[in-house]
Amino acid sequence: MKKLVFILAVLTAMPAMANDYWDDEYEYVETTSVRRDNYVGIRLHKNENIAFKYDIHNAGQTTFGKDNWGFGAVVGNRLSDHVKVEFETMYTGAKYTKRNTDFNFDVWANMFNVYLFQEFDGAIAPYAGLGIGFASIWGEVNQMSDSVFDLSYSAMIGVNFALNDRVDLNLGVKYQYYGEVEHKLHGEEFATTDVDATEFYFGAVYKFGM
Repeated sequence: MKKLVFILAVLTAMPAMANDYWDDEYEYVETTSVRRDNYVGIRLHKNENIAFKYDIHNAGQTTFGKDNWGFGAVVGNRLSDHVKVEFETMYTGAKYTKRNTDFNFDVWANMFNVYLFQEFDGAIAPYAGLGIGFASIWGEVNQMSDSVFDLSYSAMIGVNFALNDRVDLNLGVKYQYYGEVEHKLHGEEFATTDVDATEFYFGAVYKFGM
């Protein structure tokens, strides 16, 4: 009988002893959410007025504005709570006829962008940014083709919307100077075309941590 009472006493004390041991040996550590400062995404551009300033030497200048679409991809990193950087590659172009002259342009730009932003409630972040890079411009005038690899720069403002901790949407407007292509005939330059644009864009990115 005494053995039975002793066993019951030990069994009764074991949960309390286990709890004391657990509390002493292990402390609860509150986990924090993973920072997802890296992102990749896609972007669509609506060129409200991509301008091609065609300048024939000693014969005057003509400018043609074309509404069209472009597309691109981005990869970036949020360096701090107010600064992020990204690499952007994008394509746009235009084809038109003016004054009995056929024009066909393809533009591929690769940009390094820096943004300053302010986030509110972890969901909305207005931003402003600057970009610099290089653009390849292929220009064809009446089936005579020329190309150039030229300096490009841009300035943009917009708003970023966090749908959740993985996906962001962003809307913005920017001005971009793509560069100047020289048109040659028999090895001699006879005209140039400056290409710049005011664009609205819409994008989506997927955020991840490293």
